[in-house]
Amino acid sequence: MKIINSLFQYDLRMLLWCTHTRYQTTLAKLAKSVSKTGDGYLQILIPTSLWLLEEQQGENFFFTALLAFSIQLPIYWLLKNCLKRRRPPEVIPSFQSFIAASDQFSFPSGHSSAAFLLANLSTMFYGAIAWPLYVWASLVALSRVLLGVHFPTDILAGIALATVTTFYVLPFTI
Repeated sequence: MKIINSLFQYDLRMLLWCTHTRYQTTLAKLAKSVSKTGDGYLQILIPTSLWLLEEQQGENFFFTALLAFSIQLPIYWLLKNCLKRRRPPEVIPSFQSFIAASDQFSFPSGHSSAAFLLANLSTMFYGAIAWPLYVWASLVALSRVLLGVHFPTDILAGIALATVTTFYVLPFTI
């Protein structure tokens, strides 16, 4: 129990450090824009576009992404609704997030998980040319903390879920 409490205290300090700067309003506006790009549209648009542009490789990528997200989403939903970690505004007195979260619980971060899953899959299929997706995924994850809707460990858990899912679907991509 002491370890969990220490982890929570560290998480809390990191969240407060990220959300309390003198550039808070400017960062929040930028973070809001970045966060919206992680709402799931790119996770549909990129695989579909690649399928239309590249017959064989794009089709394989599309169906691997479909498999990966069909595994990741139920696990994400189960974790979120079984663990029921409350979001920062519900845990920290007088703390307000910059946006309203789309659901009640925060662990793991769905935006982070989906963004990193897309980046991982793109790298599996297209190699180093997909590296900008890691920059994008990292910015999406950071934006969720800056907006005050996730603790840093929610982000790490989302990235871990994406990584485990990627390695699980890897044998099915050949």
